[in-house]
Amino acid sequence: MSRWNSGGGGDSSRRPSPVRSPFRRSNGSGRASSLTVAEIRKKYSAGPQSGVFTDGSCSGNPGPGGWGVVYVLDGRILAAEHGEDPATTNNRMEFTAMIHGLGMLGPDEEMDVYTDSQLVVNTLTQWAAGWKRNGWKRRDGEVKNLELVREAYELYLERPKARIRWIKAHDGSLWNEYADALSTAYLRSEV
Repeated sequence: MSRWNSGGGGDSSRRPSPVRSPFRRSNGSGRASSLTVAEIRKKYSAGPQSGVFTDGSCSGNPGPGGWGVVYVLDGRILAAEHGEDPATTNNRMEFTAMIHGLGMLGPDEEMDVYTDSQLVVNTLTQWAAGWKRNGWKRRDGEVKNLELVREAYELYLERPKARIRWIKAHDGSLWNEYADALSTAYLRSEV
């Protein structure tokens, strides 16, 4: 699925490698997703300076998409990952980012994990427990993206000190904008 994936996704015994290269912008819109990670770091400074920040994106829905994660402690990047899928949805990329983000944490690590997807937050912190009790069924039908939901939820349960937090998208929070730039890297690919 990923050209840039440096690993992760559940193996808590290893840390992913740091992000390797900047990306070119695909257009001159000025929106955060069109900026390189270097430009993001120059432009933004607000928001939390420690945590795991996750984001997913999709160009069309469905369509090609990407995900990005950055793990930061006191403003210093400890690890970053990103990847792409040629045929996906935004929600699938949001859950994939969360899976990789949780995979960056050890089982006893206490850390905030941020996402700008309220669906991901609510799924992991409110709904998944009931769906699991009911054989992974919702009262009104199937659980969409079940394999990703189950994987994310199991990782969340294995990391009881991780706190899943919602963060507003595109409000100038440095590390959320950075994760967004990683999630849209497939649009600026250096192939």
